[in-house]
Amino acid sequence: MQTSVVAIFGFGFLLGLKHATDADHVVAVSTIVSERKSVGSASWVGALWGLGHTTSLLVAGLALVLLKLRIPAPVSEWLELAVAAMLVLLGANVLWKSSPVKLHRHVHRHEGEEHAPIESGHAHWHTHVGTEHPTLHDHPGVHRIGVGLRPFLVGIVHGLAGSASVMLLVLATISSPWVALGYIGVFGAGSIGGMLSLSWLIGLPFALTASRFERWNLRVRVLTGAVSCLFGLYLAWQLAVSGRLLV
Repeated sequence: MQTSVVAIFGFGFLLGLKHATDADHVVAVSTIVSERKSVGSASWVGALWGLGHTTSLLVAGLALVLLKLRIPAPVSEWLELAVAAMLVLLGANVLWKSSPVKLHRHVHRHEGEEHAPIESGHAHWHTHVGTEHPTLHDHPGVHRIGVGLRPFLVGIVHGLAGSASVMLLVLATISSPWVALGYIGVFGAGSIGGMLSLSWLIGLPFALTASRFERWNLRVRVLTGAVSCLFGLYLAWQLAVSGRLLV
């Protein structure tokens, strides 16, 4: 029995490692990592993606083990469409940020309001080109929550989309609920470790070119964003052609 459990856990861990290399996972994480300028930050993206993915798998696994419930096939297909849309949005975001034309919102005070709090000023949107606005991104800490939340939410969506169906199929064959939950844990650990390592490798060229070869860094980021958009559209097209969304 003990040998069997060890084998199940070992299989789950290896399956989690392999699962991290699925094409849609790599594209999504690569798109987010392309905006990072250090391998540490890139690795953190992979870890957060894995944590989000494992969170949704735990919810699905608990529903399967304790309540004998599974996500209906039509719902799963629509969730896969959400993954496709998410890839398009992630890619479009990178392309927009890589564009020389920037849209920026400024809060300023009019004459006679010099002593009023800046928050009470008037906000206006405007565009500028290139580096004519050198302080555009000088807002330390403002986006800290969003930066960490994005890969976590992307991982949750991937997990809910049923991309780990093989894991759930194996889970259904395990009679002990404790072993089943342990299997989810080691599968999640494998996916976290796999994506963390993969993010480190993907982030390495972006980190090396961020300051020394800015032009090449920009080109690779644009390519990454374009690939994400095209891959998302391809996934959506596959779902539409298969007719599964109409079931």
